[in-house]
Amino acid sequence: MNNNKPLSDYKIKKIIEAFCADISATQASILLKINRNSINKYYNLFRELIFEHQMIEKEQFCGVIEVDESYFGTRRIRGFAVKLKRGRGTLKQPVFGIFERNGRVYTEIVPDCKKKTLQAIIHKKIDVESVINSDGWRGYTGLVDVGYGKHFRVNHGKHEFSKKNGVHINGIESFWSFTKRRLTKFNGVKATFLLHLKESEWRWSKNHEIMIKELISIYKNYKKNLKVLQEKC
Repeated sequence: MNNNKPLSDYKIKKIIEAFCADISATQASILLKINRNSINKYYNLFRELIFEHQMIEKEQFCGVIEVDESYFGTRRIRGFAVKLKRGRGTLKQPVFGIFERNGRVYTEIVPDCKKKTLQAIIHKKIDVESVINSDGWRGYTGLVDVGYGKHFRVNHGKHEFSKKNGVHINGIESFWSFTKRRLTKFNGVKATFLLHLKESEWRWSKNHEIMIKELISIYKNYKKNLKVLQEKC
């Protein structure tokens, strides 16, 4: 096969379908009879496009919101050298997550889970009229004082995972579980961790057909913008 020959739209669609089915590049190469390097090239492109899509899709969350932190990897990711002082997973990379019920999830790699760090993101990403659910971590203490008058907690330390009136963080915890299961297929945290993290945001709670439709649209917009850029040059 000539690797320099452009793939047909039909083959690209088949690669998109394989990507959305979470089939590895090696498996897709065998099934589609396309060079694995070509598959990898498109998979990497799709992840970069999804990353851009997730970053601009929505500026602020509103409604009923769940917030939580989780930890990934066996050691810190390059570029985050500040030592963690929180007891859970001190050698792992902390990630902060926001889940809008019946909506999307947003994640951000953070240097620590201190009050100042987490509440700066909350203030930036969550409307003050929202209802916020969290666990009892002290990083969330004082949200009422900065305008978030509807802040409710569950105390996991006392084996409290849900209260009346829908007070829980089961949604964002389900996302963490989903993401960690996916990352095990890629040997955990690598240099492309952030791309995989945003890809997990995009994948979560979507069925296969919706993912295919969205990714085809994202890819078409990319091709259109690339053509416009090339014409200008």
